[in-house]
Amino acid sequence: MNIKQILAEKVSAAMVAAGLPEDTNPAISLSNRPQFGDYQANGVMGAAKKLKTNPRELATNVVEQLDLSGIASKVELAGPGFINIHLDEAWLTVQLNQVAKDDFTGVTQRGVNANDDAKTVVVDYSAPNLAKEMHVGHLRSTIIGDAVVRALEFRGDKVIRQNHMGDWGTQFGMLIAHLSDKLAGNEVAETALADLENFYREAKIRFDNEEGFADRARADVVKLQSGDEACAKLWQQFIDISITHSEEIYEKLNVSLKRSDIMGESAYNDDLSTVIDELMAKKIAVEDQGAKVVFIDEMANKDGEPSVFIVQKSGGGFLYATTDLSACRYRSGKLAADRIIIFTDARQALHFKQVEIVARKAGFLPENVGYQHCPFGMMMGDDGKPFKTRTGGTIKLAELLDEAVVRASALIKEKNPEISDDDLALISKKVGIGAVKFADLSKNRTSDYIFNWKTMLSFEGATAPYLQYAYSRIQSIFSKAGIKPSTLKNDVTINIIEPQEKALALKILQLEDTIDAVISECTPNLLCNYLYELASLYMTFYEACPILKEDISDDVKTSRLALCQVVSDTLKQGLDILGIEVMDRM
Repeated sequence: MNIKQILAEKVSAAMVAAGLPEDTNPAISLSNRPQFGDYQANGVMGAAKKLKTNPRELATNVVEQLDLSGIASKVELAGPGFINIHLDEAWLTVQLNQVAKDDFTGVTQRGVNANDDAKTVVVDYSAPNLAKEMHVGHLRSTIIGDAVVRALEFRGDKVIRQNHMGDWGTQFGMLIAHLSDKLAGNEVAETALADLENFYREAKIRFDNEEGFADRARADVVKLQSGDEACAKLWQQFIDISITHSEEIYEKLNVSLKRSDIMGESAYNDDLSTVIDELMAKKIAVEDQGAKVVFIDEMANKDGEPSVFIVQKSGGGFLYATTDLSACRYRSGKLAADRIIIFTDARQALHFKQVEIVARKAGFLPENVGYQHCPFGMMMGDDGKPFKTRTGGTIKLAELLDEAVVRASALIKEKNPEISDDDLALISKKVGIGAVKFADLSKNRTSDYIFNWKTMLSFEGATAPYLQYAYSRIQSIFSKAGIKPSTLKNDVTINIIEPQEKALALKILQLEDTIDAVISECTPNLLCNYLYELASLYMTFYEACPILKEDISDDVKTSRLALCQVVSDTLKQGLDILGIEVMDRM
C-alpha cells in the first residue's frame, strides 16, 4: 500500500477546502523523529509564501478541514506551519494484516496495490561492444538497468528490454579480415574467439602495422554494409560467439537480459538513409562541409553559437547519432513506448540531450512519449581514479565476479569451517555476486564510488551479506519454532503492541512508496536504503520483543512469528528486484 499517497490525497482535499489552489503540493514526507509523528505535511509553507499570508494561520485552517479519522490518532501543528501526523495503531494493524495475507504473485503483490495506470516502457541498458569482452565499465549500466526493469515489472508495467549492443561499425572490417585469415589457417571460430580481448588486440596490431591489412579491413566494411554474403557469414560467427560471452556474464550477475532482448546497432542499418532524408526534407539538418549537420539553437553556448550535431559524415558514413535517432522512431512507433529509459555513463549526457531535441523536432519522438537518459557515475579505485588493474589495464567483468565468489568463499569458510563443499559453492556465489551488486546499487546513481572488497563483503552495515544474513536468521527462527512460514498466512492476526513492532509495521507498509520512487527516478539506491532500514528495524525488534521464550503467550508468539514472515517476504522480494539471491542458511 502507499501510505504517502493516501495522506497526500487527504491533505490535498483539506487544502482545497481551506481555499488553496487545487494544484498545491501537500509535500508529504516521513518524519525524522517519532515525537514529531510518523509523517509530515509541509506544503503549507510554500503555499503561504506564494500567497503572502501567515503560514501558521493557513496551516490551522488546513488542519480544521483535514479528515483523517480512522487513519491518524493525532494531528498537530509544529513550528511556523508544519503538520505532524501520528498514524493510528489500529489502522496500521489492519493494513499490516492485509499485507500478511497477500502473496508476491499475481496482480496484487504483497504490500503493493495493483497499478491502474500501467505503461509500456522501453529500457535500453547494458549495451556492451561485441568487439570486446565485457569489462567493469559495463557493470553499472547492466545492474542498475536490470533493477529498474524488475521494479517496473513488479508494479505491472509492460517492459521491453533493448540491449543496444555495438555490433556494427568500422572495427568489424578489421575483425572480419583477421577472422578470415584464422579460419583459412584451419582454426575453428570458437577457438579463435575464445579470448576476445586478445583477438581484438591481434587484429589492431595488424591494422596498424601490416601492409595491406588496413585496406582489406576497409574493403570488408564496405562489403559487409553492402550485404556481401561471405562477410555477413563471418560477421555472424563473430557476433554469435561474442554474445555467448555476454550471456555468461548475465548468468553470473543474475540479470534478466536474454538473447531475444538484443537490438544491436546493425538492426537500424536499413533505416539510416531514411532518417537522413527526412531530416533534410524537414530542413532540420543541413549540409555543411560535405557532412549532414543539425545546428541546435536550444543548446547554444554563451556566445550564442548553436550546438553542432553531426548525423552523417562527409564520406557518407553514419554515426551513433543516426542510429540513436532511428532507435527513437522504432521504439516510439513500432514498440509503442509510453516511456523510453536509457542507461549510460554520464559522459554521454550531452549526446542524448541532442538526440532528444532532434528526434522531437523530426517527429521521431512524439511529445506524449517520455524520454529519460539516466547517466551514472564511475566505479573508482582506492586512488580515486577509474578502477583498473595494477598495471593500468581494463578489468574484465568475468574476472571481477569470479574474484568476488572466491573472496566470499574464504570468508564463509572462516565463519563456518564445517560447511559442506556444495553448500559453500552455492552460498559463496550468492554472497559474492550479491555483494558486488548491492555495493554498486546502494550508491546514488549519478555519483562516482570507491570499489572496496572489505566494505562490500562485510556482514555489518548496508551490505548484501548483512541483508542475506537477516533473511536466513528469520528462517532459522521458523526452524527452531518447528513451523512452516506458509501456515502463518492462515487465520493469524498480527497485533502491534510494542513500539518496535509499530516501527517495523510502518516500514513494511512503505514498500510501494519506495518502489514507485525507484521507478520514477530510476534510483535503486532508494530500495537498498529501504531494505537496510527494514533489516535494522527487524534486528531491533528481535532484541526487544522475545518470540520463542517460554513465558511468551501463544497469541503473542504467533503474532510475532507472522510479523517475522512478512519481514522475510519483504526482504526477499526487495532483494529479488535488485537481482540479489537469498538462502535459508548461511
